[in-house]
Amino acid sequence: MISEKTISRLTNYQSLLRQQQTQGTSHIFSHQLADLARVTPAQVRRDLMVIGYSGNPRTGYHVGDLQESLMQFFAFSTGIPTVLVGVGSLGRALLSYFMTGRSNIRILAAFDSDPMKTGRSISGCRVYPMTRLRETIADLTVTCGLITVPGSEAQKVVDALITGGIHGFVNFAPVRLKVPPTVFVENLDVTSSIEKAAFFARSYSLKTQEEQAHE
Repeated sequence: MISEKTISRLTNYQSLLRQQQTQGTSHIFSHQLADLARVTPAQVRRDLMVIGYSGNPRTGYHVGDLQESLMQFFAFSTGIPTVLVGVGSLGRALLSYFMTGRSNIRILAAFDSDPMKTGRSISGCRVYPMTRLRETIADLTVTCGLITVPGSEAQKVVDALITGGIHGFVNFAPVRLKVPPTVFVENLDVTSSIEKAAFFARSYSLKTQEEQAHE
């Protein structure tokens, strides 16, 4: 079983390679990718050995080929079929972003409890009532869900999605979910992330001021 940390690094490499390709980069060396990912070159090489990919000592890694190898490893070559639950401000923003084809994530359906939002399409994605969640998921080939509902509703929503066959979640709700061992949850607490960024921003700012005062 590959560790969660290794998977996190591989997905990060994929994102960085996508950016490099957009900038016109055709080849990249392990030390360059390591600098971007903030790991060591040896770590990059070890991680890529997991997917059976090795570079050329003279030219490094071919960006397009490495991206393709990563997509095949993750079985993402045809996109990541996903559902979204909670079409509030955050849910709408995610739909607006992912439904434009900017990534390989494909949101096949969205769900909400507000009848004013259901029965129509938002950013090209059909929004269904929560009462149709299980039957709709059963008709779709999806194993991943995005949770953007209030914290008070998150556990109930996840329980229903698990019953429908979902095994992986990205949870934007500010609560920790209880799931069986066969289900993976990636918690993304935006408030905590901003608080963390603000703390370090203040710390670095004070450090810079102190260094300037001693010059």
